[in-house]
Amino acid sequence: MNNTKKILILVSLVIGATLFAQELPPIKNYAPSDYLAENQNWAISQAGDKVIYVANSKGLLEFNGAKWTLFPSPNETIIRSVKVVGDKIYTGCYTEFGYWQEDDFGMLQYNSLSKKIKKDFKQDEEFWNILDMDQWIVFQSLDRIYIYDLKDNSVNVIDSDTSSPKIFNLNQSIYFQRLGKGIFKIENGKDVLVYDAEPFKQDEVINIFQHQGDLLVLTRHNGFYKNQNDSFNKWNITADTLLSNVSIYSALELTDGGFVLGTISHGMIYLDENGNLISHIDQIKGLRNNTVLSLYEDFDNNIWLGLDNGISYVNLKSAFKVYHDNKGVAGSVYASVVLNNILYLGTNQGLFYKELDSDTDFRLINSTQGQVWSLNIIGQTLFCGHHTGTFIIDENKARRIADIQGTWNVSDLNGDPNLLLQGNYDGLYVLEKSSDGWHIKNKIEGFNHSSRYFETLEEEIFVNHEYKGVFRIEVDSAFSKAKNVSVDTLIKGSNSGILKYKGDLLYSYENGILKYDKKDKTFVKDSILSKAYTKDEYLSGKMTVDNKNDYLWVFTNSNISFVSRGNLSNTPIIKSIPLTENVRSGIVGYESVTALEEEGKYLFGTSSGYVTIDVDDFSERDFSVNISSIRKAGKNTGENEKELLSKSLKGSFESDENNLEMSFYTADYDKYLRPSYQFQLSGIYSNWSDWSQKSSATFENLPFGEYTFNVRAKIGDRISNNIATYSFKIARPWYISNLMLTFYFLGAVLGSIIIHNLYKRHYHKRQQKLIEKNKRDIELAKAQNEKEIIKIKNEQLKEEFRSKSNELAASTLSIIKKNELLSKVKEQLVSNVEDKNSVKPIITIIDKSLNQNDDWELFKEAFNNADRKFLKKLKKAHPNLSPNDIRLCAYLRLNLSSKEIAPLLNISPRSVEIKRYRLRKKMDLTHDDNLVNYILKL
Repeated sequence: MNNTKKILILVSLVIGATLFAQELPPIKNYAPSDYLAENQNWAISQAGDKVIYVANSKGLLEFNGAKWTLFPSPNETIIRSVKVVGDKIYTGCYTEFGYWQEDDFGMLQYNSLSKKIKKDFKQDEEFWNILDMDQWIVFQSLDRIYIYDLKDNSVNVIDSDTSSPKIFNLNQSIYFQRLGKGIFKIENGKDVLVYDAEPFKQDEVINIFQHQGDLLVLTRHNGFYKNQNDSFNKWNITADTLLSNVSIYSALELTDGGFVLGTISHGMIYLDENGNLISHIDQIKGLRNNTVLSLYEDFDNNIWLGLDNGISYVNLKSAFKVYHDNKGVAGSVYASVVLNNILYLGTNQGLFYKELDSDTDFRLINSTQGQVWSLNIIGQTLFCGHHTGTFIIDENKARRIADIQGTWNVSDLNGDPNLLLQGNYDGLYVLEKSSDGWHIKNKIEGFNHSSRYFETLEEEIFVNHEYKGVFRIEVDSAFSKAKNVSVDTLIKGSNSGILKYKGDLLYSYENGILKYDKKDKTFVKDSILSKAYTKDEYLSGKMTVDNKNDYLWVFTNSNISFVSRGNLSNTPIIKSIPLTENVRSGIVGYESVTALEEEGKYLFGTSSGYVTIDVDDFSERDFSVNISSIRKAGKNTGENEKELLSKSLKGSFESDENNLEMSFYTADYDKYLRPSYQFQLSGIYSNWSDWSQKSSATFENLPFGEYTFNVRAKIGDRISNNIATYSFKIARPWYISNLMLTFYFLGAVLGSIIIHNLYKRHYHKRQQKLIEKNKRDIELAKAQNEKEIIKIKNEQLKEEFRSKSNELAASTLSIIKKNELLSKVKEQLVSNVEDKNSVKPIITIIDKSLNQNDDWELFKEAFNNADRKFLKKLKKAHPNLSPNDIRLCAYLRLNLSSKEIAPLLNISPRSVEIKRYRLRKKMDLTHDDNLVNYILKL
C-alpha cells in the first residue's frame, strides 16, 4: 500500500513537471502594495457594472479596473465573506454582518443587519459565507446559519451543535455539512440530514455541484464523489490522482461546465467538464501565491483568485496563451519555426525544441549554446543563423556548415536550389550545395558591411544598414564580386527593415513603408501599407512574412498588424491585434512570428518566452465606460470624502470652486487588452483629448459657465458603447452676479446721471469761465488798447516834452546869448566911449533889458510846460525859498553851470556860487549832498 501511494505521488509530481512547458492563459497579479490592504483575501464577488469586490483582512476592497479602493471594516475586524446582490454588497466579519450601498458621491456606506438580531452572537463568531436565495440572504458562521428575509427584514437563526465549515446553494436549497454527521439540507426552516456517506463525515466538503444531471461532492483531500443510484462513489477522472495529493480549499463550477479548484499550497487546478486536467497553475507558473482562499468567475469568464498573499485573475477564455520561461533556461526568443511537428525556439541562450503536442519542457540542442539570430526553412532543410556560424538542424541535432562568425540570416538566391545567400557581421556569403551537403562557396568581394537585412532582386542585392542607409549592390553573374555599390542615405533609421513580399521590395522605417520602383530605381512611399502605423506609433521596421498564410506582419507601439490580400481584389487589407509593446514585452527590432499547425494560431517571441494568439478566435467584446467619482481639486484639497461630489446630480459650483478632478473607469479585466480613455469638456474645449491609459482628468481655473464632461474608452480598435457624461455649472464671481450686475446697472444709470450733471456743471462752469475769460480778454484787450493809447499819449507827451524842452533850451540859450551880447555891448561902450554921458541912455536901456523879468517869465512858462510838477514839488519841499532861489533851482534842474547861469541872473559866476551856497543852507543839505543831483531827483 505504501509503495502504491509513493507511485501515485511520483506520478502526480511527474504530471506537474511535464506541465511546466504549458502555454497558459494570461495571469494578472496584484500585490498588497497595489491595493494597499492586507495580504489575505477571503471572498470575491462582482456587481452588475462589473466592479469587483474583495473581502480582505483589512476591509472591503473595490476594484473597477482602474483603481483599488479600500473601505475599512465596520468594526475593524477581518471581513471573511462578500456577496453582491443588486445594488447592495453584503459582507460578514467578526460578530457583524450587513450590507454596503453606494451613495451619490460614489462612496460605499455600511448598514448593519446584525444589530437587528435580538439573539446574542456566540463567542468569537465569524461569518464565512453568504448566499443569495430568492428573497433571502443567508449568512453562515461555523456554528450558525442566519437567514435574512428581504421582504420583512426578519432574521431566522439555525443553530448547529457541530461545526459547519461551509454552506452551499443547490437548486435554491441550502446544504451544509456537519463534521462527523454528514450533509444536511434546510427544509421549512429546519435542518434535515440527507447524505451521511462516510467520506462526508470524515473529510471536509468543499463544494456541491449539480453537474450533467448528477450530484458531485468535492472533498478537501479525496477529490470528487458522484451520486449514482442513490449512492456516492469516487468520480473516476484523470485528475483524481492529483486531487488526492493536494489539499483543496475552494472550488467553483464554471459556466462552461468546467471546474477550477483552489488549493492550500499547490495553486489553482483547472479541469474540463469531464474532469480532465487542462492546466495546473501555481506560483512557479505565474500565480502570486500558491494558497487560494477564494475563487470567482466574473461576467467575462475570468477567474479571480483571492490568495493568502495577494489577488490574481486568469483570462481563461483569452485568445492569448503564454509560455513564460520562469526558470530562465531558454531566455529571450529571437526566432521560432515549426518543422515536422517540432517547435524550435532560437534564443539568446541557444536553440531549443520540443514536440508540439507534448507537455514536455523545451530542451537545448547540443552545440547551439549562445545567440541564435534566425531560423529559416528552405526546401525541407532548417538553417540556423548563429553567433558562431551557420547550422543545419535535423530534429534534435545540429551540424555546423559554416564557422564564419555572426550569421544574421540565410535566404534563397533567385530560386536556385543549389545556392543560398547568407548575411554576416562582415558582409555577404554564398552557400553552395554539393554531393556532401551545404558549404561556403565564396564571400562577395567588395562589400564588407554588416548584412542583417538583405534581399535579392534579379542581379542586384539590397542590404539595409539602419545607420548608413540602403546599399544597392550590382554583382557579377557568379555572385562572387560586387561590380558597383551605391547607398541611399536618405532612407535610414533605427530598427528599419527591408523585405521582399509578393515580388515587391519593401522598406520600412518611421516615415512609413516604401516600395521599390524598378523603373526609376528609387523607393516610393506605399500609401496603403503605410497606414499600418503612424510616425508616433512606429516602433520597429522589422517585417515578417508568414509563408503559411502569406501574411505580412508589422509591429508597432500600439498593436501587431498583418496584411493580407482582399478576396475580391489585390488591394491589401490591414488587420490589427491590439497588443501593445509594453504588454507583449517583445525584443524591439528582433520581432518574430511563426504560424503554428492549428489554423489561425501564431507564435510571437518575447523577452522571456513567447505568446500565442488565435487570430480567428480573437474578438473584442462590448464594454462601457463609467464615471467613478467627481472630486474638487486644487492645492488645498485632499483625498477625502468631503471633497467628493454627487455624480447623479448636475453640479453647481461657486466661482472659486473651479478646479475639478474626474475619475472614470472601464471594468474590463484583460491582461493584454488595456483600455484607453479620451475625454472632452464641452463648453470650453470642443476637441477630444488624445487617447491615454490614464483614468482621470483634472481641470483647473475653469471660467464661469455651463460645462458637460464627456468620456469614452477604447480597447483595441473597439470604442465603448456609451459616452459617460457629467454636467455642471460654475457660477459667475460675486462681482459679476445678477445682483451685482443690477447694482452695476443702477450704478451705471446713477453714475451716468451724476456724470451728466457733473459734465453739465462742468461745461456750465467752463462756459462761465470762457465768458469770464472773454470778458477778461476784452478787458485786457481794452486795457492793452488803453495802455497803447496811454503809451501813444505818453509818447506824444514825451515828444511834446522834448519839443518843450527843446523850446526851453532854445529860449534859455537865446536869453543867455542875448544877455551875453548886451553885456559885451555895455562893456564896449563903457570902455571905448569917452563921452559917458552920450552912451548913458544906451547903457540904461541895456541894464533895463538885462534886469527886466520878461525873459524870466518866458523861461518860466516854457519850464512849466516842460516840467510842470517840479516847481510845485520844490515849493512844497522848501516853502521858504525866494523867487530868485526858485529861479536858480530851475536853472540848476536844466543842469546849467554857474558860468551859464550868471548871464541869466545878470550877476557874476562868483555871485552864482554864493547863491548856490545859500540855497544849500536853505535846503538843509549836508556837505556831502550834491545840490544839482538833489534838484534833479525832485
